[in-house]
Amino acid sequence: MKCITIVEDEALMREELSDILRKAGYQVDEILTFDHVAEQLLERSPDLVLLDLNLPGDSGFQVCRELKRKSAIPILVLTSRDQLRDELHALDLGADEFLTKPCRRERLLARVANVIRRYEGRAHLLEGSGFLLDRQTYTLYLDNRSVVLPKNQGKLLEVFLIHRGEIVTKNDLCLALWQTTEYIDENALQVNLTRLKKTMASLGMRQQIAPVRGVGYRLIAEDGQTS
Repeated sequence: MKCITIVEDEALMREELSDILRKAGYQVDEILTFDHVAEQLLERSPDLVLLDLNLPGDSGFQVCRELKRKSAIPILVLTSRDQLRDELHALDLGADEFLTKPCRRERLLARVANVIRRYEGRAHLLEGSGFLLDRQTYTLYLDNRSVVLPKNQGKLLEVFLIHRGEIVTKNDLCLALWQTTEYIDENALQVNLTRLKKTMASLGMRQQIAPVRGVGYRLIAEDGQTS
């Protein structure tokens, strides 16, 4: 049974949505406290998040951004905000569907089923620009090919994808490789980064790992834009 987590602060609306989804055969979970919502969702790891934008703590936009940075959990935004700019912003942050309230039951269930169907088997995938990475096996999918990365290379690429174009510090990389930052082996870190760079170049990937002086590294596209 697929599990859907509802992020909606209006109790009556939350109860109505829960009733609709349960009657349709879904397991329903509800977020009831609205601080650190993304962290709660990551812990629960549902098959779909039904997300309102107007929340008393973190905004729905913040939740969407944070959740998509760290997981492939699908998000259906259901909100009373009907401005095009809100829809485009939510979709740009990674939302998979956008519906405005009030919404007919049949339309909601059709969109829910469609999103879940699209994500079948993708729970462990991280998405980059033009490629996917399986976090369990470190299999890289690109250009109709699949390549299993060596474990350390997979760990490093995973960290860059989780940070989505933001700066990744040496501490972040060491934690990914060795689960500690007590002693940073610069040579070993550079060897692993160099190997990943060579692998990416050999596969013709459009991304590069660029140093940020004195801070760390960032995954960028060939044109220098963050990826």
